[in-house]
Amino acid sequence: MSEPIDSASDDRTVNNVVRHKYRVLSDAEKQQMSDLKDKGAEFIALCQQTGESRELSLAITKIEEAVMWSVKHVTS
Repeated sequence: MSEPIDSASDDRTVNNVVRHKYRVLSDAEKQQMSDLKDKGAEFIALCQQTGESRELSLAITKIEEAVMWSVKHVTS
């Protein structure tokens, strides 16, 4: 397995599996991506403070999905 690469690094283009090409992100786009991921992590942490349930697990999965799609928007 290859070494992990920071998602905001320009080096993220080297461990390409599905996409055939990545573009280099602007500094503003890197910040947007980081902000989206930070807010998602913050929301997940807040949800986890309320306990555990199937409903909460589904909510967290949906938060992760929302972050994934919003980051894809910024990076596409």
